[in-house]
Amino acid sequence: MTDTITISHEDQGSHGVYHARVEGESAEGVLTWREAAPGVVAADHTLVPGAIGGRGVAARLVDALIDDARARDWKIVPACSYVAAQFRRHPEWADLLA
Repeated sequence: MTDTITISHEDQGSHGVYHARVEGESAEGVLTWREAAPGVVAADHTLVPGAIGGRGVAARLVDALIDDARARDWKIVPACSYVAAQFRRHPEWADLLA
C-alpha cells in the first residue's frame, strides 16, 4: 500500500514553505526556502516528523521545489543538508544549482 502524500506551497514573495501531508496522519513535513538573490532561492530547512518518516515525504518536498524551480526559472542554493544530498543523487538537476 502506498501512502497518499499531498504537497502544498505557501509563497510569501521573499520566502516560502512547502507542506507535506500524509493521508490519515496529523504530522506535517515542511521544506522552507528564502530568496537569496533575484531568481535564486536557498532551500534552508527540511523537516519530516518521525510519525511520517520513512515514506518518501522529504523527497516529495524536494521534488516540488525542483518542479517550481523549473517552472519559475529559479536557481537553487541547497543550504539544507538533505536538499544538498538530493542534488548529489540527481545529477540531472545540476542546471538548477546556483
